[in-house]
This record gives sequence, structure tokens and C-alpha cells, in this order.
Amino acid sequence: MKFVIVVPCYNEEAVLPETTFQLSRVLDGLLERNAIDHGMILYVDDGSKDGTWSLIRRYAEENSYVEGLKLAHNVGHQHALWAGLEWASAHADACVSIDADLQDDVDAISAMVDYYNKGMDIVYGVRRERKTDTFFKKHTALAFYRLMRGLGGDIVYNHADFRLMSRRTLQALVSFPERNLFLRGMVSSLGFPSALVYYDRKERFAGESKYPLKKMISFALDGITSFSVRPLRYITYLGLFFMLIAILAIFYGLCSYAEGSALPGWTSLLVSLWFIGGAILLACGIIGEYVGKIYKEVKQRPRYFIEQTTERLK
Repeated sequence: MKFVIVVPCYNEEAVLPETTFQLSRVLDGLLERNAIDHGMILYVDDGSKDGTWSLIRRYAEENSYVEGLKLAHNVGHQHALWAGLEWASAHADACVSIDADLQDDVDAISAMVDYYNKGMDIVYGVRRERKTDTFFKKHTALAFYRLMRGLGGDIVYNHADFRLMSRRTLQALVSFPERNLFLRGMVSSLGFPSALVYYDRKERFAGESKYPLKKMISFALDGITSFSVRPLRYITYLGLFFMLIAILAIFYGLCSYAEGSALPGWTSLLVSLWFIGGAILLACGIIGEYVGKIYKEVKQRPRYFIEQTTERLK
């Protein structure tokens, strides 16, 4: 079994030495108990501006496990991860994807490999709880999972991008032609035999989070619009609801006029106009989000370009 750990990196110079040490230790343990035959750590440098790529090249010379791909520019976490998974689909029997910040428990990888050896194609790393998250992040994340479920998205609660995938699931995944990537939803839609491994999420070892509020909101919108058309359907329901209100308002106005009790009603008119105007703008915004995704898909631009690789990958 050829086993690869895919690690997308963006400005991870501060944490990379410890990440390499911890992942090498995990591979040592797997090889010692014959759970795998060959192990590799594949770092994907997502256009970092610090010394991340220099470190990857140095570790590739010093550590037989380490290899690297350097993307030509920053394409974002999901596309960088895709680049690593696409490489693994052609060269590995199974791979685990994990972020470089060491918040996910690297020791859970051993349990994932055991499930793979028992016949599981996908093994999801799931957080037991969110003690390390702020109050705001914890509750907004849970709300996002509930919203995705409510909109028909088949995603695993408290699972990010820490998972094991077999070669056949990787090959199925990379056959998806779409450019708007939401991997945790795409993987869940594959339908192969799967299992869950629970772990405790840790504090970030070093460096800064690469997902501030702005990126979290953008990621959530990508997830919702990539895997559900229900928001468009809800616009139709909202339009029907407003039509019903309008009919009732017209009936009430005609009755009031017939009784001679009609009042100017500037306040109610103003509120109605603002409310309906806001609803129309919201509907246009949701439709625009889907049209924008269609625009990106139609162009069919490459997801990434590889600028450099470590020597053994050439």
C-alpha cells in the first residue's frame, strides 16, 4: 500500500518544522506495524509569500518522506488541496488530507488507515467538540452545518477536510469537472463505504489562521450554492407569499375606500416599499450568485498551474 498525506500550505513557515516532525512520526509508526508499505508527505505550496517553499525543498532533501508541489499563484485552500488529491489519485493507493496547522489530531491517521485496511473507502475525521473555537465561530459553524442539511446538502457534522480516501474514491472525485469546489460536500456525495474517526481538535500550533470571517462567509456561500438549488426555489415561494399579501392589501384597501375610512397611510406604504424592495434585491443577489458560478464553469479555466516540484517528483 502506497500511502500519501496531502498537506496544503499557505504561509506556513512557522509551523512546518513541527508538522514535518509529527507526520514523519506517524508514518514511522504505520510502517513499523506494517499498516502501509510506503509513506509520503506531499506538501502543496499555494503560492506562499514567506519561506514555506524553501523549507519544503530543504525537508525533501533531508527527509525521505517529504515531497512538494509549488503552485504558480495562490488559488485558495480548496484548489490547492485538489492539486494534491489529483496527484495522489494517480500515484497512491490511499491518501489522507490534513491542514498544516496541527489543529487536527495527527494520531487519528493511524485509526483511519486501520479502517481502510478493513475495507472502508472514505474515513472522515470528526471533531468531538469545539472547545478551541470562540463562541461566535462555534455557533456559526454549527448553524452552517444545519443550514446545509436543511438545504439538502449531504455533509458530515463537524467534519472539515481531514479525511482518508482510497484510490477509487480519489479517481471518482477528480472526474468531477466543476471549478467551484466544496470538497466536503463533493466527497460525501460519492457514496462509497465510509466510517468516522472522532478526535479532539487542538489550538493552532503556530502562525495565523488562514480563514478570517470574510473567507468563512465566502466559503459558506460557495458550499450552499454549489450543492443546493433550494434558495432559488425559496425565491419562488417568497414571491407567491408577497402576491398573497398584495391581494389581501388590495382587498383591504378597496373595503376601506368603499366605507369611506381610507387614510393616507404614508408610513405603511413606505415600510412596504422598503421591505419589498429589499426582498427583490435579495432575490437578485441569490440569482446573481448562481449566474456567477455558471460564468466560472463555462470558462473552464484550469484550476491551478504547477510552477515547481521537488526533485524526486520530476
